[in-house]
Amino acid sequence: MTTPTPPAAPLAGRREWTALGVLMLPLFLVSMDVSVLYFAIPFIGRDLAPTATEQLWILDVYGFVLAGLLITMGALGDRIGRRKLLLLGAGAFGAASVAAAYATSPEMLIAVRALLGIGGATLMPSTLALIRNLFRDAGQRAKAVTAWTAVMTAGISLGPVLSGLLLEHFWWGSVFLINLPAMLLLLALAPFLLPEFRSPAAGRFDVLSAVLSLGTVLPVIHGIKQLAKNGPELLSFLAIAAGLLLGWLFVRRQRVLASPMVDLPLLRERMFGGALLANVIAMFGTVGFAVFFTQYLQSVRGMSPLESALWSLVPSVAVAVLAPLGATLAARMDRAYVMAGGFLLACAGFLWLTQVAADSALWFVLTGCALYAGGIVVAMTLANEMALGAAPPERAGSAAAVVESGTELGGALGMAILGSVGAAVYTRGMEGAASASASASVRETLGGALAEAARLPREQGDALLAAARKAFTEGLDWAAFGAAAVMLGAAVFACTVLRGRGRASAGAEGERVPVGAGA
Repeated sequence: MTTPTPPAAPLAGRREWTALGVLMLPLFLVSMDVSVLYFAIPFIGRDLAPTATEQLWILDVYGFVLAGLLITMGALGDRIGRRKLLLLGAGAFGAASVAAAYATSPEMLIAVRALLGIGGATLMPSTLALIRNLFRDAGQRAKAVTAWTAVMTAGISLGPVLSGLLLEHFWWGSVFLINLPAMLLLLALAPFLLPEFRSPAAGRFDVLSAVLSLGTVLPVIHGIKQLAKNGPELLSFLAIAAGLLLGWLFVRRQRVLASPMVDLPLLRERMFGGALLANVIAMFGTVGFAVFFTQYLQSVRGMSPLESALWSLVPSVAVAVLAPLGATLAARMDRAYVMAGGFLLACAGFLWLTQVAADSALWFVLTGCALYAGGIVVAMTLANEMALGAAPPERAGSAAAVVESGTELGGALGMAILGSVGAAVYTRGMEGAASASASASVRETLGGALAEAARLPREQGDALLAAARKAFTEGLDWAAFGAAAVMLGAAVFACTVLRGRGRASAGAEGERVPVGAGA
């Protein structure tokens, strides 16, 4: 018996692909703003003289607010219109960028960075949800989501590089002003190129759900990041517990609302819930290991921040090749197998990196990073496309917001867990290398050892540096081994749970096209 072929969805034309290019502008800038301040902080410190706590808030408040408001803004876009929300967010992001560039105090810069986070939270789910409306055909949508994922990762990677180049010639405010031309272009073109879409059955916006979602995500993300930075602390565990409690209340409220902010039955679907978990795991490896890679280049190999940022772009070549290849393969076979292949490639890359030593050749390190980065982006792209295709068009905004909240959670978990593994191995390796009179920071971080070595006589300093770099590299090796194990588990998960969920090929709206459909 043959399965009837669903009617083909309409194909997107030049207008839709041009609109996709317009959507890439805010996506690139919002993702870039996560990392753009890495080089600017010393200049901000010199001009505004923030305290250590204020400096941390200048760096972190953008990401915290962005993560906390994603679900709220996704649901809001479903109700008031995704294009409208995108334009409101673009205006707010542009205005806040100007205010940040001319901030006159640490408190003002923290407040404006929070406003940038609000603007970013409106832009991120809107861009992914509008792709769902622009590209009805699943094959075209897969290509569009591939581009979306590539631009997002490129923004994070290029943020430090672009920041370093701007700071070579301009003052620190220039890293914010580069947002302005793109936002103005978006405001000018979006009304003509992007369709408006709002859910006719979205219902009233529930303010209490918005408060509960913010209260869930913020303390959980903050607590996990503090665990990664400072190790086990009571306040960090209390923050996570408080967030989980509010999350439980949030879920209970969604069950009784006529128009919930999050579609709980959708989360229970294998195609959406499984893809969401795959995306969380992908970001676990990406963000969790990125800290080790950056520190290895700067503190072990002695590169300048800009030089290390430029070298860190090399793995992007593998991403540029493998991401479209993964989308092409997914159009010909079950996406679960292609996703599993991406995770296995990432596993191979991490296993490669378990062999890195302090004096390893740079090409050896970059090869391992290229393997894991390429594999993870293949898996993450397919997970995003699978989740977006599983969501009905009228719920695409809230679905996209849930996916991106999972991205933030995966990154925070990666930093905490892999960071803890690396820190434990480093501390153990330094127990016999540091003198009894050395400060605790020498045994806790590579940065502390570098600072201590600079104060010691040359021979003692060189010995301490060699021991610290060896201990850090051993920590990197064990973190890579842990990441490899997680990637292997993700590959098994994709094959067993997501198998048979379809391929990225054309169909009626492109959803749930089973492998072998047709005559």
